Amino acid sequence: QVQLVESGGGLVQPGGSLRLSCAASGFAFSFYAMCWYRQVPGKERELVATISSAGSSINYADSVKGRFTISRDNAESTVYLQMNSLLSGDTAVYYCSPEGLLRHSTRYWGQGTQVTVFS
Repeated sequence: QVQLVESGGGLVQPGGSLRLSCAASGFAFSFYAMCWYRQVPGKERELVATISSAGSSINYADSVKGRFTISRDNAESTVYLQMNSLLSGDTAVYYCSPEGLLRHSTRYWGQGTQVTVFS
């Protein structure tokens, strides 16, 4: 079955950095674009970044452009999110999800990893 395991979150001060990882299994990882989303309590899940299946096309939310970098390793079925110059507004639970892979019309999600930016 599809599994997505996010890791790398934690507590960091403003201006700091974190690198998130998402280990995927149970589907043909290299055939799917991958996305990072984030969510804070009471708000909709927000798309942060997307990377195409081969990594040749990347898009970012305006709020993270120039600070976050998405990458992937198809040999390891892993997608990464390097987050630099973190702001308090980046505090959220971060999730990865394959684009276009659905179960009963619903995206697959992992358990998420908490990122907290505090001063």
